[in-house]
Amino acid sequence: MARRPGAPAAYGEEFSFVSPLVKYLLFFFNMLFWVISMVMVAVGVYARLMKHAEAALACLAVDPAILLIVVGVLMFLLTFCGCIGSLRENICLLQTFSLCLTIVFLLQLAAGVLGFVFSDKARGKVSEIINNAIVHYRDDLDLQNLIDFGQKKFSCCGGISYKDWSQNMYFNCSDDNPSRERCSVPYSCCLPTPNQAVINTMCGQGMQALKYSEASNVIYTNGCIDKLVNWIHSNLFLLGGVALGLAIPQLVGILLSQILVNQIKDQIKLQLYNQQHRADPWY
Repeated sequence: MARRPGAPAAYGEEFSFVSPLVKYLLFFFNMLFWVISMVMVAVGVYARLMKHAEAALACLAVDPAILLIVVGVLMFLLTFCGCIGSLRENICLLQTFSLCLTIVFLLQLAAGVLGFVFSDKARGKVSEIINNAIVHYRDDLDLQNLIDFGQKKFSCCGGISYKDWSQNMYFNCSDDNPSRERCSVPYSCCLPTPNQAVINTMCGQGMQALKYSEASNVIYTNGCIDKLVNWIHSNLFLLGGVALGLAIPQLVGILLSQILVNQIKDQIKLQLYNQQHRADPWY
């Protein structure tokens, strides 16, 4: 049938503006993080049920297990919107997914900028966390293992110096302290001994009573705060790469969702156009 002069050309009924590549790429992208979110929730619930977190709450202010569950649930809901929205071509769910992902990205960006601008306050907060962790060193095995790992990794001892361990009730140097570890430091503060088959867990005995020059022959005397700051300064490119690695998936998700939303809108316009002109004898 002849087309009315001046009327726009129509696409075939089988034509679709929605690209299967974009649609299913966004679906599997969300599916991957949807599975990761379920694993995070499962690990958080398991950790919460298997142990008490009083020590973690005391030094970190937030229970890591609860934090893992909350982040996992939010991530689950967000990726659920992305999965169903892309699969069902639902504009509302896709826009919700895109908006929430944009907010998360901006919050992360703002946190990074604020941490850089207020670096002194951030350093003070890190110092407070480390000192609280020293106080509760013997209260939680996981916290103890974390501190030991950090001290061995960064070759440090305590927050500012090895004498910070006097804040712990077991390592306190006061005369009325009945602990066998009085005026000592954890074994993770000790300098490594070559070819040592068995770890000497008492190598830090009485180290706080020694001067820096004497103690430095046996243990690390520098605090972990300065070591951590120096490590951050010397690994800015690595940290930037990690930040970029976190940002890229979010930007990809935002981009794909917006492309799919625009394609769905174009497809809706096409369907309306075909419906309006299907009964036109000059179409």
